[in-house]
Amino acid sequence: MAAPASAQSDIPLQPFPVNHELRVDSGADARFLLDGPAGKYGFIEVRDGHLYRPDGKRFRCWGVNLTGFSLGSVEIPPRAEATEMAAELARLGINCVRLHFLDLPKTQTMKATGDLGPDPVPVKQMPSGLIADGTTSQVLDPEALDRLDFMFAELKKNGIYVDFNLNVGRTYRAGDKVPDYKLIGSAKAYTYFGPELIALQKDYAKKLLDHTNRYTGLRYADDPAVMTVEVVNENSLLEFWMRNWLRGERVDGGENLQLDMTPHYQAILVGMYNDWLAKNRTPAEIAELHRMAGVAAGQPIPFMRRGDHPEAPRLRLDAELAFITQVEIDFHAEMKRFLKDEVGVKSPIVPLADHTYFIANQPLMRTAVKSDIVDAHVYWQHPAIYGRRNEPMVNSPERSIIQKLARSATVGKPFTVSEVNHPYPSDYGSEMIPILASYAALQDWDGIFFYTYETKLHGKWTPHITGEFDITLDPVKMAQMPAGAMIFLRGDVSAAKEVMTRSYSTDQISEASRMPRAAMPYYTPGFDMKLPLVHGSRVSCLDCKPSLPAPLPEMDPIVSDTGELRWQTDDGKDGIVSVNTPRSQALVGFVSANREVQTRNLSADIANTFATITLSSLDNKPLNLSDRMLLTTTGKVENTGQKWNARRAMLSDWGGAPTLIEPITGWIQLKDLEGAVGVFAQPLDGSARPIGPEIRGRMIEPGWEIAVGTPATTSYLIRVVR
Repeated sequence: MAAPASAQSDIPLQPFPVNHELRVDSGADARFLLDGPAGKYGFIEVRDGHLYRPDGKRFRCWGVNLTGFSLGSVEIPPRAEATEMAAELARLGINCVRLHFLDLPKTQTMKATGDLGPDPVPVKQMPSGLIADGTTSQVLDPEALDRLDFMFAELKKNGIYVDFNLNVGRTYRAGDKVPDYKLIGSAKAYTYFGPELIALQKDYAKKLLDHTNRYTGLRYADDPAVMTVEVVNENSLLEFWMRNWLRGERVDGGENLQLDMTPHYQAILVGMYNDWLAKNRTPAEIAELHRMAGVAAGQPIPFMRRGDHPEAPRLRLDAELAFITQVEIDFHAEMKRFLKDEVGVKSPIVPLADHTYFIANQPLMRTAVKSDIVDAHVYWQHPAIYGRRNEPMVNSPERSIIQKLARSATVGKPFTVSEVNHPYPSDYGSEMIPILASYAALQDWDGIFFYTYETKLHGKWTPHITGEFDITLDPVKMAQMPAGAMIFLRGDVSAAKEVMTRSYSTDQISEASRMPRAAMPYYTPGFDMKLPLVHGSRVSCLDCKPSLPAPLPEMDPIVSDTGELRWQTDDGKDGIVSVNTPRSQALVGFVSANREVQTRNLSADIANTFATITLSSLDNKPLNLSDRMLLTTTGKVENTGQKWNARRAMLSDWGGAPTLIEPITGWIQLKDLEGAVGVFAQPLDGSARPIGPEIRGRMIEPGWEIAVGTPATTSYLIRVVR
């Protein structure tokens, strides 16, 4: 990857705190996109490969995860904060939340800053999940459950649907009678086959979803405001098998990796494997597997050790792969049966997510495609990835998060992204929301959930970014959420005119399971990585005749088949994405180096090196006829006093309050505004309140010019007089 141009400008950073407690209804709100209360049309349904309301209207999610890991934050807030948070999310255009980590203890030791820092700093216990204190993890705390009920009711009232996560971060206690409970942590992978763990997952699901919310009067299983239920989070037995975790040495790196499987669970799984072999392989094949494993006839055949996969004979590779896949499929089929038949869940069920974008996903897709919804996670330069980071995605169109996500979308299945972020710190975080919203709309996906929104406790927070993933106090991402909602929820960017499909043979899937990480196995070798930026992209079938779309012609820039999206770079430098639709337009990237790039109604002459500028109609009219528009001008964001390391890849000092922005400074041109006799821009603060007087636009030959940068802001409410 070519080294990026620096995001540094000579423009001083200015304080720009976000304060959700002070926010009130504003003309810049996107609440009009929501149709509350959530569930008033009935349960969300899966039809023809997408999500629908019962009245036949397409349903899309523009959402956030709710978590509570940063200092001063909480996932299940007290009543005042819950009411405040639900209204604020609605103003931002957010119509879905993913309730993540509910299965943590009610009290959880937090650390001062960041989720992945090498030296966590413990602070006092803070309320977190639903699990009550005690000798087991099988009791839901009544007070925490009441807070959840109240928050759910507030979300529902504001038109916000809920995705319940079941097994996420639960750990086990002596009273649970879980073998090796002190050794297995959150039990990822074990949850698929440990009998006690499977029983406890069912018990938790029933206690939560069978519970009647006293503020709504409905069981969660009967409430149409529950959009989906997810069975496990970032948890796949196949993933651990592909990482050679089942038998061998410790595997390092990645948040979900653990020590090798304990002897107790290894014996269970090896026993299951040998029983499966007896039913699914011939005696001759079993004899050959004994020989390959170096064990005598009559002895159990073990799993391969770490490092054996690349050179393993296909007989052995395919047997293990088929068995592990079947364990996953059987587990999820049983959990879905239990949720539907015994608990009475009426919402679609999501079994798991494709979150392994650093290894091949084709084996995992065999499990995923049997679900109601296919789901995926992705992060641009996750902070657990060390080495060179802090690079602009806009310079890497063929390695962007769009490609990593599009690899999982499947014909006939709704597709959602339940975790995504450009984690902090990054000089280029402003690029994420408009690019993702635009290309998700091009791909006609069904839902986006940013990770993560952490509700702030009154009197416990300070106005700065306190976690790599927490967007709540990020002035850039908060400013862009309404713009992204209009692009994606309102459908301002059109779906691709053509959808290109591909299919995989059994041989391809087997070989993909042992591809090295460096092979970047997003797709079959030979797949044109430009394709998801031009056309729709879907997997048509697995274990069938392989097929691959023809390569696209050389493109510079890469233009979508709708003509609305354009992505160009100068040999991996000075990248810029433009969005050009009737109701939303944007310039994202190295705008000052690409002054010739403009849209029908938007252009910029700015001093900043890197910027993200969006313009959206707030009255549903085309921009050239709109009387009210939201203009966002966003760039770099930092905490006061933060310090980068020598490579400018990680922070050596997290810094503190207040958060600072680099004001986008110069002139924004609003062109072709029919009949306009006056254009005014009202700067807004981090609570969407006016800062000083309106800025009067100046008439120029192509339209109107607005001076931006003073006062420092991320958003302007545009008023057009005709």
